[in-house]
Amino acid sequence: MAAERVHTTAHDVDVAAPAGVVYGLIADTTRWPWYFPPNVHVEQLDFDGRSERIRMWATANGQVRSWTSSRQLSPAERRITFRQDLPAAPVKSMLGIWTVEELGAQRSRLTLLHDFTVEGDDPRGVAWVERAVDTNSRTELGNLSRIAEQWSRLDDLVLVFEDSVRVRGGAELLYDFLYQVDRWPGRVPHVSRLDVTEDTPGVQVMSMDTTTADGSVHTTESVRVCFPHAGRIVYKQTVTPALMTAHTGEWSVVPDETGVTVTSQHSVVLREEAVERVLGPGATLADARRYVRQALGRNSTATLHLAKRYAESAVRML
Repeated sequence: MAAERVHTTAHDVDVAAPAGVVYGLIADTTRWPWYFPPNVHVEQLDFDGRSERIRMWATANGQVRSWTSSRQLSPAERRITFRQDLPAAPVKSMLGIWTVEELGAQRSRLTLLHDFTVEGDDPRGVAWVERAVDTNSRTELGNLSRIAEQWSRLDDLVLVFEDSVRVRGGAELLYDFLYQVDRWPGRVPHVSRLDVTEDTPGVQVMSMDTTTADGSVHTTESVRVCFPHAGRIVYKQTVTPALMTAHTGEWSVVPDETGVTVTSQHSVVLREEAVERVLGPGATLADARRYVRQALGRNSTATLHLAKRYAESAVRML
């Protein structure tokens, strides 16, 4: 049987930002879910400064896919090569190169190349992969260009925080409460509607309506990746409120000798152009940071306390 044909794609974008800034954004895969809309979560498996292995979850043609990749970083040349070690069907092999070319002190060109094969070179599979690569690459490069051009203000646009609660209860009960989101409308007062599917074990796709303190209802859509043995659930909102361009988070359950700490962590990238439209004339990024911190923290802390009550009540009933 003849070897599968290698298919090649190329995408590039000119960015009004220094080449070093652009390279830094593509080098740090742990932050890709903040900047790349298709990327849901990245687990860094190994990293020695030059060689990296990652497991990634991302959307492709409306589906959530996961694969493991190896990357080789060349900072001096501003080049990163990658190869999928464990591709997701219908991909048989996938490799590529990121390159950043300096066009001037404040301008650069980012290029992304892919070479891939499909099992049996099936035409439908090839068309599916080509569509996914083209859509995701265009989205990723376009969004990264926008983020890079705001690089001098990224510290103001990015907000990371967490809230924790101590619990005298079983870690398994806490994890179950957080995992069983289909039961949240009856357990969590600010959740009025929640639809969830889990076609792949541990990967939940959900749509949720939440009620804010002022009585308004926000609809969000998210993908959650669950790690029961580690007591972790990570997620990314794929449809966010107007004030955010990205929102990722993590629920973690950590037992110790005296009890359990359950934590909610949020990472948000603010949408600066929406600040005054959402918060009113004259509102600033500082106002937006306070508003988001309070709104997200209020809801997640309420959920943490409900999980605490659930776990501690179950323990008392045993």
